[in-house]
Amino acid sequence: MRRPVLRNLFLASSLLALTQLMMPTKAAAEARLALVIGQSAYRTVPELPNAANDAKGMTELLGNAGFTVTTAANLAQNEMRTAISDFAGKVSASGADTVALVFYAGHGLQIDGENYLVPVDLDPKREADIPLQGVRLNDLLNTLGALPTRARIFMLDACRNNPFPALSGAGHGLAIVDTKAGAPGSFISYSTSPGAEAEDGSGIDSPYTTAALSVAKQPNLPIEEVFKRIRIAVAQSTDGRQIPWESSSLTTDFKFFGGESSSQQPAIPGASAMALAGGTRSVADWRKDLQGKEPKVAYELVIADDTAEAYQAYIEMYTQDARTPRLRTVLERRRQMLAWERAVAINTRASFEAYLANWDNSDLAATARRLLLRVQNRNYVLPATVAATPAPVAVAMAPTCPCSAPSTPATPVNPTVAPIIKKRVDDTPPKRKVVETPPKPRRPPPDEVVYERAPPPDRGPPPGAVMQGIGIGIGIGMGMGGGGRGSDYHNDRGRY
Repeated sequence: MRRPVLRNLFLASSLLALTQLMMPTKAAAEARLALVIGQSAYRTVPELPNAANDAKGMTELLGNAGFTVTTAANLAQNEMRTAISDFAGKVSASGADTVALVFYAGHGLQIDGENYLVPVDLDPKREADIPLQGVRLNDLLNTLGALPTRARIFMLDACRNNPFPALSGAGHGLAIVDTKAGAPGSFISYSTSPGAEAEDGSGIDSPYTTAALSVAKQPNLPIEEVFKRIRIAVAQSTDGRQIPWESSSLTTDFKFFGGESSSQQPAIPGASAMALAGGTRSVADWRKDLQGKEPKVAYELVIADDTAEAYQAYIEMYTQDARTPRLRTVLERRRQMLAWERAVAINTRASFEAYLANWDNSDLAATARRLLLRVQNRNYVLPATVAATPAPVAVAMAPTCPCSAPSTPATPVNPTVAPIIKKRVDDTPPKRKVVETPPKPRRPPPDEVVYERAPPPDRGPPPGAVMQGIGIGIGIGMGMGGGGRGSDYHNDRGRY
């Protein structure tokens, strides 16, 4: 009778040990909530079969990682907004020690520098319809960013090709979102580089989700290492056509699964010596790090780092390698998207002219011209000499009105693109000019007779002295004048 009991106890203890191995570290200390959205059944464009599969796979993975998962599929605009709002309510109620994760699979668009998630009922007739019918990515980021949380993670498999014929002027892929510009504690991952298009894949899942399902379940991997490995896996499976990208402002550690990995070796040979998490290095540093390495090893190192400096060093050192033309294209697009991010953020005539001076033939040139026209129609006019001067990249107009302080620190003014207005030597603001019409002196009628009589004793000066004082006062008053100040240029830097 004791053997079955002992056997059951042994099985129970084994299951408990296995569960503890698969559960994330700090699971008891933090709550984990996830929202998974899969958009497949679009009503006006072809379906995305893999998006539903991606959502199903991620729901299972995140559930095993200790997340309480809310899954929603094929959402119209109002349904998507409601799902996001309900999820934010759950995160808020869960407390400040919560990890909130959102996974989105479906179409995504960038219009006028803004990224939009695409509901299944979107049916645009023009680009101006997207803000009305879509869901802004920034609304999702800001909604969760306003809540006290331990970390916020966004995984966007949303950079597929634009399927809407009416949006021929929209830019490819998604625009850059810099998490460091918002509330700290965010991590955002794109399935491919900003401005590039992701593939739907030939399997049941997209290349990005396929890699995520394989890599994220590996135990004891920090989130930064997880996505470096995902980037390498996707680049390999697509022959370099697709390279995922991420931006992080996390202030705490996060691992999908805890436990000790059987292998603590880095994903890439030489990665530990190079300290991949040590920050951005210069091109010269990268040339030194890559010296003597095989092209394949060097390629995976720069893909894992995913910076312009790393790509530039590889291109310079491995000019004859078959991967070099591919990386040259990636580098060119990355620089273009960084310039686009700056132009939209600065949002002035000079910034858009600077972008067009360098990228006049890009897919975002039409949008840049439209936004340039928009800022030209603001309620201020720059001198004609400024409009005719070529502008360097990313130059901001500094506010020049002395009576109001800018809400954000101004970028230094470049005299080639912005007028220089000299300040007054005297810091005291000049008085306003007050113009008054002096009173006209009264003249007695020609036939008027003036009677004089002797003043009584001790009654003041004689009348002649009084009339003389009045004359002097009128003369001085008529000779006095007031100063004024000229008009100032005003720089209206409002966002559209």
